[in-house]
Amino acid sequence: MRRSGTADLALHGGAIPSWLFNRMKQLTLPLVEAIIIQKGKDDFLERLSDPFWFQSFGTVIGMDWNSSGVTTAVMCALKQAIGPVSRELGIYICGGKGKKSLQTPTELLDVGNNTGLDGDYLARCSKLSAKVDNTALQDGFNLYLHNFVVSDTGKWSVIQQGMHHSNGMARRYHWHSGNLKSFVQDPHTAVCGKNQGRILNLVHGEAGITRNSIMEVSQEHPDKILKELPCLLVPTYHEVKAKDVDLKRLGSILWLAQENETKTFEELLLLKGLGPRTLQSLTLVSEIIHGTPSRFSDPARFAFAHGGKDATPFPVPTKVYDETIANLQTAVNKAKIGHTDKIKAIHKLTELAQKAEKGFRPNANFDTLVRKEKEESYTYGGRSIYGFAQPKHEGQLDLFEEYNNN
Repeated sequence: MRRSGTADLALHGGAIPSWLFNRMKQLTLPLVEAIIIQKGKDDFLERLSDPFWFQSFGTVIGMDWNSSGVTTAVMCALKQAIGPVSRELGIYICGGKGKKSLQTPTELLDVGNNTGLDGDYLARCSKLSAKVDNTALQDGFNLYLHNFVVSDTGKWSVIQQGMHHSNGMARRYHWHSGNLKSFVQDPHTAVCGKNQGRILNLVHGEAGITRNSIMEVSQEHPDKILKELPCLLVPTYHEVKAKDVDLKRLGSILWLAQENETKTFEELLLLKGLGPRTLQSLTLVSEIIHGTPSRFSDPARFAFAHGGKDATPFPVPTKVYDETIANLQTAVNKAKIGHTDKIKAIHKLTELAQKAEKGFRPNANFDTLVRKEKEESYTYGGRSIYGFAQPKHEGQLDLFEEYNNN
């Protein structure tokens, strides 16, 4: 998963309610621990540099699937969850949104003192990556968030986000040290986004003469704009539509999650007793841990784990969310002392769902599926920023529909 890129996102405001953010933090820690236990800390850093995986991660923890707030939510949850155990995990998260981003160099100096890494070098990397995306790459997006994530091996990733001055969009930039050969020559491997006209790109591979003649920069306009690379362009509409989801992938997960199917597989006996709705969520969480890059081409699919704070595609099923957290925490804690059976069973969910995809023919109607989730939401403790989900009476609009209509 050695790649970097960008994501163009709709700029959404609004705070995350504490009842959801606390759960985000509780799920984030065992998720990261599971990745590190099974794949290593450097693999986690590579995943952060993939805009599709990052968006899927943010969606599975309950953030709105296409919102610019995914970036803030994920990085804030990661920093608060990992911070107390950074030394144990070997992962340090620095920076943040607004004024917190300015503290990144100082925080990296502290990381250097704690790990023996060259803090001055890391601080320089932080400053240069921000300077490139904010100044050398003049694409109309001004940075307001900067996070630098580094492991005690010296590998690092940068996640930063800018706001466009006029079109109401946000753009997230991803960097990874494994891809970096130069800060001033195609440092992202490539960057892309919606073509918004001619831009000034001083880090383009063909802008060497311009860089060497920096006093004449104002008169230089490189003809080639951003090269194409892994780039996430999500729609600006709010709801999740069938076209946003790979129905074959989602359908195989729904099939596997049925209790009668779970009992069929000996590998899943340790998960016996979990309801189908929790197995659905746990399978999608398992894919975040084990999935390869091609598995994250449809981040909206991961909204079917824990819904979204705006009740899109349905309210957050808090009871299911808590069961997912408890099962993953138990699996990780047992794995730490050498008892890996349960974490292997969670891994097996991903393998079985992917095997089921071969020749699988989805027969569920997408709109029917979403309606079913909304109608049953109250039984799972469904909650959104509009309140708790209630049983729906005939002819009654749900809370999200009422809000939009008003």
